[in-house]
Amino acid sequence: MLLDPVDLLCELVAIPSVNPMGRVVDGPPYGEARLTDALESILKRLGVRTERQPAEPGRENLLALLEGEIPAQRGGPLILFDAHQDTVPVDGMTIDPFRPERRDGRVYGRGACDTKGGMAAMIAAVARLAEERPAGMPSILLACTVNEEYGFTGAEALATRLKTPAGGIVPRRPDCALIAEPTGLNVVVAHKGMVRWRCHTRGRAAHSAHPEAGDNAIYRMARVLSVFEQYARDEVGQMGAHPLCGSATLSVGTIQGGVSVNTVPDRCTIEIDRRVLPGEDHHEARRAAIEYVRSALGAEFPVEHDAANLDGPALSDANNGPLADRLMETIRQTAGPCRRVGVPYGTHAAVYAAGGVPSVVFGPGHIEQAHTRDEWVAIDQLQSAAEIFYEFCRTGWNG
Repeated sequence: MLLDPVDLLCELVAIPSVNPMGRVVDGPPYGEARLTDALESILKRLGVRTERQPAEPGRENLLALLEGEIPAQRGGPLILFDAHQDTVPVDGMTIDPFRPERRDGRVYGRGACDTKGGMAAMIAAVARLAEERPAGMPSILLACTVNEEYGFTGAEALATRLKTPAGGIVPRRPDCALIAEPTGLNVVVAHKGMVRWRCHTRGRAAHSAHPEAGDNAIYRMARVLSVFEQYARDEVGQMGAHPLCGSATLSVGTIQGGVSVNTVPDRCTIEIDRRVLPGEDHHEARRAAIEYVRSALGAEFPVEHDAANLDGPALSDANNGPLADRLMETIRQTAGPCRRVGVPYGTHAAVYAAGGVPSVVFGPGHIEQAHTRDEWVAIDQLQSAAEIFYEFCRTGWNG
């Protein structure tokens, strides 16, 4: 059974799968469960084996295996396709997020670009491969993963399983991985990693008529912010740059403190985002930043740092060159010129690469269209991506 990627994308967009992003919520439009059910039904109609893998309570990766001419467990090649099910929230959107609209050569809707477009292209390619069974076809492990937008827990669960497959639908560790994200049909071979955490100062509450009776936690945090600003400028900003990804960065993105204007605040909290380069350890980057603050402030007052609430490694281009070359050859023959690029954001590719699977990122759409108020993807790129995924597998990958 062949699938049109545009029709399929519209079907996927119409099924809300909003990531709660840390919010305490329940029911539509939040969570991936309804989309997981729909994807399972689609893939079963294609005659492809499926299996659910729990990643978090109520959130499951959907895995599907299309066996190649020589099954992977008997030495045949195995390619991992990864596309995440979740989207960012819809607050402030100017279009109906779950009523896909085709106009002006585009499909509009939440997730159309990031990354249900890439998912639709992958599934359309799998459907065609299942229908045509070209000679020499590799096995395809399709992973529709959960919680990419707020933690990578779906990819981490799958990566753990890939290290020691124990039967079921995962025959062994894949030979390579293609990660669906909006890349404008270019090949992302490197990207930054990140680590985020919260930092707190405490004080003593008092009536604002007598502020001298309290200890202002916001004033304390102002000192901490000054130190972080200095560290970002003088240390992180001087760490050099990756030729494709640019420089390492540190940014303070949120601040919260106080209960009312007439109360001296007894607590203040900020959230820090540290972007790391390929070759940097994201855990060590956090530790170094905390140590810099401790050293700069001395015993002036205590500063509390929570454990990281989000982190992910960087993707290095040291081990994915042959894969990138092979994919770029397919792109050029199918859709025209393309580039090897690096990006400042993180993806699942780094998670699989850390487990020894050569990984690159590729898909229709541009990151500038992702997460926007009128999110869209170009139909011609969507169709080209489906053809490229198909051709890459049809012509084979042997590492």
